[in-house]
Amino acid sequence: MTQNLLDRYQRAMTNMFGTPATALVKGEGVYVWDADGNRYTDFLAGIAVNALGHAHPAVVEALTQQARTLGHISNLFTSLPQVELAERLTALAGAKDGTCFFANSGTEANEAAFKLARRHSYAAGGTRTKIIALENAFHGRTMGALALTWKPQYREPFEPLPGGVVFVPAGDIAALEAEMDDTVAAVIIEPVQGEAGVRDFPVDYLRRVRQACDEHGALLIFDEIQSGIGRTGTWFGFQNPDITGSQEPVVPDAMTLAKGLGGGMPIGALVTFGKEVSELFTAGQHGTTFGGNPLATATALAVLQTLEDDKILDNVRTVGTYLADRLRTLPGVKTVRAYGLWQGVELDTGAILEQDQKLPEAGLAPAVVSKALEYGYILNATDATTLRLAPPLIITTEQVDPLLTDLPNIIAETIAEAN
Repeated sequence: MTQNLLDRYQRAMTNMFGTPATALVKGEGVYVWDADGNRYTDFLAGIAVNALGHAHPAVVEALTQQARTLGHISNLFTSLPQVELAERLTALAGAKDGTCFFANSGTEANEAAFKLARRHSYAAGGTRTKIIALENAFHGRTMGALALTWKPQYREPFEPLPGGVVFVPAGDIAALEAEMDDTVAAVIIEPVQGEAGVRDFPVDYLRRVRQACDEHGALLIFDEIQSGIGRTGTWFGFQNPDITGSQEPVVPDAMTLAKGLGGGMPIGALVTFGKEVSELFTAGQHGTTFGGNPLATATALAVLQTLEDDKILDNVRTVGTYLADRLRTLPGVKTVRAYGLWQGVELDTGAILEQDQKLPEAGLAPAVVSKALEYGYILNATDATTLRLAPPLIITTEQVDPLLTDLPNIIAETIAEAN
């Protein structure tokens, strides 16, 4: 059954993603099943999307009730869930006089952020022509978001991209400060770089970037698409002392959200902070047909309410610490960069290989991901040596234990098969 679906996929679908790992038909909690009935523990959660796991009752109930009541209405009208979600997000973020724009995805949220930076330039008489982004950054694949994304293989086939973007080395405050002047409209940063392998910055880096933006009148935009909605153990990454280096949050002028916000429903958001930034856009300057529709916003409200009611952020911190501490003791693991239940696991290729052994041609981490599927785990690799773990935020210590037991064997078998 699975192979049949994969064959049909190859014939019917545009080749955007290569060959899928398998064909999934059902999910419940932290588990999913393929079309042949094989069960997998999901340590990726649809790339940090399924915050409450699969088929969570709160999500199912909210979606079902809203579908029975009011579905799509366009943005010529509004709905109670849309307004309540905007109010809830600005309150959680501490965004006084802040507002929300809802889109359908993270890349669309970053498109809106890009245009917000352009509006900031226009408001300054068009003199702020430069946007600073970081090397290794990933902000999406639409043309504006792609212009902010660093990886050459994502960018080069689609150039020329929207101009005015300057990249500086990630975490190098001197390099960023050297580019700062009164022509900078905005600096956009992931508080922790997810696609780069869950990589953080030096202590106090974000605060100094904030200071540099303040000194030159530039906007600070945080891309919280992966780090937001509880993934790191706080509502947003900019509130996390392990990320900011301080108990005081590093408050941006705007942040983008998506992934965990909808608990599986497509939704993105641009949240602005303060009256001046929130009033940069005026009616008709940006838009969306589906963004913020009642189905997506009602589901997002249910996700936020469940995270709060069930104290799931506490679970993120507890299980995240447990998982990282145990991973660090395993043979074959060199480093674990952990922020709650968002972890980059660097495999130790030097220590793993015996004499005359070679690494898998595609890289150790991608090969480990394939082998882990045979063991019943969905993992992800961000490069040749790094695994990215982003399980549902409801996962328990008992549910992560089997992976901790099996991972050394998975690594060993992967290398054995490559030789």
